[in-house]
Amino acid sequence: MTLVQRDRAATPPSTAAWNDAPVVLLTDDGESAGMAAKSAVHHDDTPLHLAFSCYVVDDDGRVLITTRAADKPSFPSVVTNSFCGHPLPGEPLVAAVRRRAETELGVRVERPRLVLPHFRYRATSSSGLVEHELCPVYAARAESTDLHLDPSEVSTGEWVPWAQFSADVLDGRREVSPWCAEQVAQLVTLGADPLSWPEASDADLPPAARSLTEVT
Repeated sequence: MTLVQRDRAATPPSTAAWNDAPVVLLTDDGESAGMAAKSAVHHDDTPLHLAFSCYVVDDDGRVLITTRAADKPSFPSVVTNSFCGHPLPGEPLVAAVRRRAETELGVRVERPRLVLPHFRYRATSSSGLVEHELCPVYAARAESTDLHLDPSEVSTGEWVPWAQFSADVLDGRREVSPWCAEQVAQLVTLGADPLSWPEASDADLPPAARSLTEVT
């Protein structure tokens, strides 16, 4: 089992640690409110912005669980879902999911399926840095289980049977990121097999994300 290490930073990290791509800011209703650099957005009162989470699944129904890199500005060394990210302004969400899977994990995925279109959370790292995201959740089948992890993003990855992982999270035997814990509680209601989770409609996405869809 991969053990969780909690945040160790006593002060907010330097902005030099961020990949400073722009993120899409949102109103409380999920409408676009412009954009800003990632380093400018993330602080102790982070505004709501658009993100996504993904659970990568292999042919046996195992889910890829990762540990965030120790020098990540937000929630370092914490066990979490396969990966998260932010779409670039104008980038379709499905394209963003595929991009992050390849750059962060070295994994190509089949067409990602939207499974939790309304997911939203706010979480504070022990450094005081806040994550505040409208974060639709996707599931995607991996074309291969071989990993080529970006060490600046991910320190470890392991393939874990979904039933084991979800039970451990819900029973408190495995500590994970705040957003992952909330997502698991919702995902278990979709069924026991992540390869069979029902696909939600893009029409259920936040307004700012509905235009960031593509036919694949």
